[in-house]
Amino acid sequence: MNETQPVSARERYVFGQERRKQVKRQHHKVWTAKQRRESPLKLLEVSTRGRVPALVALKNKLMAASPFGYFRGAVPVMAYDLSLVGSTGICNQLCGDAHVRNLGAFAGPDGRLVFDINDFDETIVAPFEWDVKRMATSLVLAGRGAGAKDARCREAAAVFLERYRTMMHAFSRMPVLEVARYQVHRLGSVTPVAGILMMAERATPMHTLLTLTEVEGRPSAAKKKGSKTAKDAAKSSAKNAAGSLAGSSKRAQRVFRTIPPNLKRVTGALAEQVVGSLTMYAESLQPERRHFLAQYRPMDVAFKVVGTGSVGLRDYVVLMEGNGMKDPLFLQIKEEVASGYAPYVAGALKGRRGKQHQGQRVVDGERAMQLQSDPFLGWTTMDGRDYLVRQLNDHKASIQLQDLKAAGLLEYAGVCGEMLARGHARAGDSAMVAGYVGTSPRFDEAVGAFAEAYADQTELDWKQLVKSLKK
Repeated sequence: MNETQPVSARERYVFGQERRKQVKRQHHKVWTAKQRRESPLKLLEVSTRGRVPALVALKNKLMAASPFGYFRGAVPVMAYDLSLVGSTGICNQLCGDAHVRNLGAFAGPDGRLVFDINDFDETIVAPFEWDVKRMATSLVLAGRGAGAKDARCREAAAVFLERYRTMMHAFSRMPVLEVARYQVHRLGSVTPVAGILMMAERATPMHTLLTLTEVEGRPSAAKKKGSKTAKDAAKSSAKNAAGSLAGSSKRAQRVFRTIPPNLKRVTGALAEQVVGSLTMYAESLQPERRHFLAQYRPMDVAFKVVGTGSVGLRDYVVLMEGNGMKDPLFLQIKEEVASGYAPYVAGALKGRRGKQHQGQRVVDGERAMQLQSDPFLGWTTMDGRDYLVRQLNDHKASIQLQDLKAAGLLEYAGVCGEMLARGHARAGDSAMVAGYVGTSPRFDEAVGAFAEAYADQTELDWKQLVKSLKK
């Protein structure tokens, strides 16, 4: 145990209370752009250095589509802004990019659907309230994007904050193993979440096979749902399997489609390099999962554009075949760079051997905060660049902004509060956080005021980006 850490839960709770003397809870409502010494546009420009140049314009286009789209891609800006105001010093493993679309469904190790935080590209150990402020702001922006009135957006942020605070108190009183095993059982009755789970049911590996691949040398099947062509394509997928990268198979070979600008097949030396990186990746897996991976063989490789904040980073997808043509596995090999918060967190860039592997950073943060994680979660390296490896689209689904209207926004806000609190309690000190936030709504009110002010700031920054792109 760290010698500076209080021993009992009660002592840690008191320590959290004492942190209010350094940073009062009311202080969290403070935001003013006058504190900035860096331009948001400059911070965004710096964050794109080293990315694929041809895709930087696409990233800007996605961010310019809406204030919420801008918010998704502007972690470096918000990380800088959060560093300008006083922090509690109560550090926790953060999601880092806490927003409403970074919660979603995916398949757990036992095959059942899991709903949890599911994107950890920005994960880092930093003040717990940075995650809370970002999630609260995202609810305001998402509500506005869905057409909700300002009063309803403020109410959604308040619901989220109240749920987060009360759950942190509940976790601080639970036995440690109960916190580790805690599940949210009411998800099926929350309308927006129920819709996500229904979408996730359909996102099977076979569905991904039909969506992203085609039989080499044949015209792509029409995508019209229920059409004869689509049905024929489904039958075809059951009869045809991919050949090897060397193309030495008698069966028809399934290969990745070209879907500009999001998907492009990769061949030759680069494809071989991507497949070769799976050797190092396998070493990052637990032994029993390494055994399962060994029973799959690589069939084809593609370059894929994903997300908003990640656009421009190198992202490859490998089609694997296991026990026959009906057993596809899609692995995503996604470039990871340092968290946008790293410049503002002491020691964040250092690992045990001096340089932290950014893929491993993401894996460690994800495993710490999630109840269950992708069984094929690991990391690798290519050409000196760090990569995260995980399954692609294995029953994955997330909320659509149009679903966050009326009561749906408030229901979903409560789920966000419970999920973020669970992740923080699993990977941090719930007693200390509970001591700081207290039992009154003072912390909620302060962060709620910040969220609304920062949502306004985000809209101004978004307009500045749009204006700069027009020039």
